[in-house]
Amino acid sequence: MKLSEILFKEALPLWQEAAEKEFVVEMAKGTLKEKLFRNYMLQDYLYLQDYNGILSEMLLKTEDSGMAAEELRAFIKATMQVVEEETYRVHLPNMRGMGISEGEIESARRLPAFAEYVAYMRQCLEDEGVLTGLAALLQCSWAYAYIGERVLSQYAAEVARSPYKSWFEAYTGPEYLGANRRWIDFLDAAAEGISGEKVRHLCGVFTACARHENRLWDELYA
Repeated sequence: MKLSEILFKEALPLWQEAAEKEFVVEMAKGTLKEKLFRNYMLQDYLYLQDYNGILSEMLLKTEDSGMAAEELRAFIKATMQVVEEETYRVHLPNMRGMGISEGEIESARRLPAFAEYVAYMRQCLEDEGVLTGLAALLQCSWAYAYIGERVLSQYAAEVARSPYKSWFEAYTGPEYLGANRRWIDFLDAAAEGISGEKVRHLCGVFTACARHENRLWDELYA
């Protein structure tokens, strides 16, 4: 069984829980208060900066990763480009459309759940290396793809009328899903031949990240 298949099985209950969070369901139905979505967009914008920051740190560790350094660097750089495109294709246009000013962006501060999540992923990379860092970061990308598809299939008519439908379109679109698939395949190739103990540890990291994600939705809604 591939590593990705094991990770998916372990994370699935947590992703199903995420897809039923009040914040997510109200986005789909179009009933989420705009002030909550504004705050989410600010927090997620800051989070994406941190996310790419961790990828930048990963670039510095490619020589000691035990993987083919040139191939790994190319993958990380391509992933960073995808995150940049997501920021400028999804987040900034939505933020501007909602009237969020540059001043609001500059003065925004990370909520505790976001700060703790980023710190955890950064520590995974620092303490355990690139493979663990890749697994930790993948969880976020893969979770959004799962949540987007599951919620869209359940609330298709409501999403079509929702003021937040662009969020679901972004995370179920071919560009996003294709980039996510490439990440899954890369991780599977990089993890080939690892020990059962390492697999179990990566599952622990992956599900820990999923629990962090679920805390984010709760804190955003609160």
